Amino acid sequence: MGSSVETLEFQAETRQLLRLVIHSIYSNKDIFLRELISNASDALDKLRLESLTDSDLDADTSDLHIELEVDREARTLTVRDNGIGMTRDELVELIGTIAKSGTAGLLEKIKESKDAAAAQSLIGQFGVGFYSAFMVADRVTLLTRRAGTESGTRWESDGEGTYQLEPVDGLPVGTSVILHLKPVDGEDGLADYLSAWKIRQIVKQYSDFIRWPIRMARERTGATGQVTGTDTDADGAGATDGAEAAAPEMDTLNSMKALWARPRSEVTEAEYHEFYRQISRDWLDPAETVHMRAEGNFEYEALLFIPSPAPLDLFSREARGGVQLYVKRVFIMDDCEALMPNYLRFVKGVVDAHDLSLNISREILQHDRQIQAVRRRLVKKVLGAVKTMQAKDAERYRKLWSQFGRVLKEGLVEDADNTETLLELVSAPSTHDPEATTTLREYVGRMKEGQDAIYYLTGETRSVVENSPHMEAFAAKGYEVLILTDPIDEVWVEQVPAFDGHRLQSIAKGQVDLDGASGDEQEADGEKARREQDFAALLPWLGEALSEQVKQVRLSSRLTTSAACIVGDAHDMTPTLEKMYRAMGQQVPPVRRILEINPAHPLITGLRAAHAADADDPALAEIAELVYGGALLAEGGDLPDPARFARLLTERLTRAL
Repeated sequence: MGSSVETLEFQAETRQLLRLVIHSIYSNKDIFLRELISNASDALDKLRLESLTDSDLDADTSDLHIELEVDREARTLTVRDNGIGMTRDELVELIGTIAKSGTAGLLEKIKESKDAAAAQSLIGQFGVGFYSAFMVADRVTLLTRRAGTESGTRWESDGEGTYQLEPVDGLPVGTSVILHLKPVDGEDGLADYLSAWKIRQIVKQYSDFIRWPIRMARERTGATGQVTGTDTDADGAGATDGAEAAAPEMDTLNSMKALWARPRSEVTEAEYHEFYRQISRDWLDPAETVHMRAEGNFEYEALLFIPSPAPLDLFSREARGGVQLYVKRVFIMDDCEALMPNYLRFVKGVVDAHDLSLNISREILQHDRQIQAVRRRLVKKVLGAVKTMQAKDAERYRKLWSQFGRVLKEGLVEDADNTETLLELVSAPSTHDPEATTTLREYVGRMKEGQDAIYYLTGETRSVVENSPHMEAFAAKGYEVLILTDPIDEVWVEQVPAFDGHRLQSIAKGQVDLDGASGDEQEADGEKARREQDFAALLPWLGEALSEQVKQVRLSSRLTTSAACIVGDAHDMTPTLEKMYRAMGQQVPPVRRILEINPAHPLITGLRAAHAADADDPALAEIAELVYGGALLAEGGDLPDPARFARLLTERLTRAL
C-alpha cells in the first residue's frame, strides 16, 4: 500500500466485540455468509430506491445481483454486489465504530452473560453481523465505491484492533468483501468454505428467498471429472495460460420465489401446495392456507398452513413447531416459538418481518411487543380460518378436528384471550348421535326446556362413559350428555365456566336434580323427603362403615339400574386427573368422594331391611365394602385392595349357591 494508506483504530467497544465474535460467540459459523449476503441485498435495495428518487444518480440498475467468487489457490471467498456502495466516511462510521448508542452497557451485559448463546443474542440487538466474517477469515478486504462518486475505497483488517483505508480509482459501483479464509483443519474445525456444495447449501438454507439473484461461477471439471477450479483465475481477470478465457458460466443459487411476498391473487393453489411440501416434508396437500400481509408501524408477511394429517410427533416432548422466521427474506430460525402458541404447534409456514435484527434471539423475541402483537394476529387468523371451514365445509372441518382437536383444546387452558373462539370450535361425541360429534352451539340448540347446564362426563373411553352408572337417569329422561375422553378434557372443563351463558356441569359431580330441571319441583321434593326418612338409619351407618373411603353417603337421583355410584363435590379433582398428575410425578393428596346409593335397587333395599333387623351383623360391613367396590369399578376406578374385594365377593357368592 502507498503513502495514502490510513491506519485507524477500531472504537474500543468495537475491538471488544470483535474479540468476542472471533472466539465463537456465534454457535453456527455458517451464518457469516448469510450476514454478508443480507448486507449485499440491502445495498441493492438502497441503490434501486435511490435511483428512483434521485434522477441525477448515474447508476446502472438493469442487472442488480450478488456474486460469490471462490479462489482456491489464494484461499479467498468474495461476496460482491453492484449496489449502493459506501464512501470512505461511511466505512469508518459503519464498520470502524458501532453506530448505535449504549455500547458500554451492551458490553457489560455480554461480560455478565453466563453462556455464549446469551452473548450472541445481545450482539444480535446491535446488528453487527459483518464482524462474523472474522470467525472464518484471518483477514478481510473490502473494496467499495458509492454510486454517484468517482473514487472508491479499500478497507482491510485482521480484526485485531486496527484497519487500513486507501483510496482506489477504477472500482465499479458496489461492494466486494474478500475473505482470506483460515485453514480448514484449524483449531476451530472450520468447514471448507471454498467448496461449491457447502456454499450452495448455506445459500439454500439461509438466503434462498432473497429477492436478488445470487450467482456463482460453475466449477470446471477435467477429463476425469475432477474439479480443477472456477472459470476465473486467482486475480479475477478471467485469463488462463496467456489465452483469453471464455466468459464464466454462472449459476443462480437461490430461487428468489418468496410466495409470501406476492399478492394472493397471483399465487396458484399448486404453488402453495408445492411450497408447503418443501417446508413440511409432507406429501399431502394442506387442509388450509393462510396468506396475509400487515402494513403500518411493523410490516410483515405470513404464509401459514394447517396440515391434513397430524404429524406423528404431535404429542412428543421432542416435537417442534413449524413456523420459520425470516427477516427481509433472510432465514433466521426454525420453530419460532414466539410467533405461535404451543397449542398451534402443528401449523407450518413462514413469517417474514421487515424491521428486526438478523440475529435477534428467541429470548428477545418472546419479550418484544411487536412480535407479541404479530403472534396475537396470527393466532386469530389461524383460528378464524378453522372457524370459516367449520361454517362452510362441515366435512372438512370434522376431518381437521379429528386430527387436531385434542391439541386445539389445550388452548382452552393456555389462551384466555381466545377462549370464546375455541369453544365455538370444540366438537365432541355425545349421547345424541353415536355416529357423529356435536359442537357446543349445536348442543345448546337441543337443550330441554328448563335445562340451564351443559352436561358432560369424562372417562378413558366412550364405552366406559356410556356404561357409567352416572348416565342412567340422564338416559332415562332424555338429557344429552357430552362424552369427553381426551386427557386434556379433564383440565379445560374445570377452567371454562360457561358457554353462551350455560355452565358446564359434570354429571359425576355435585347434586343432580333432573326432576327439578323438568319443572316437577313439588313432586320431586315430596319423593325425596319420603326416601330420606326411609333411609334415615342406614345412611349414617354406611358413612361410618366406609369412613376411610368416602366422606359422605347419600341417596342418588341419578341412578335407575345400578345399586350405587361414586361422585365428587363440585370442586373435587376427578380420579382420572389424579392419575394424570401422579403419572407426571406430582404428589396429590387422595380425595375422599361421595357414595350415592339407589334407594330403589333390590340390593340397597335388602341392605336397609337387614340393617333394620340387626344393625350389629358383621356381614353387613362386608356387603358395604362390596357396594363401594362395585361402584368404584363401574366408573373405571382402582380398588384399594383388589385381593380383599375378590375374597369377599367369592365368599358372598358361595353362600348364595
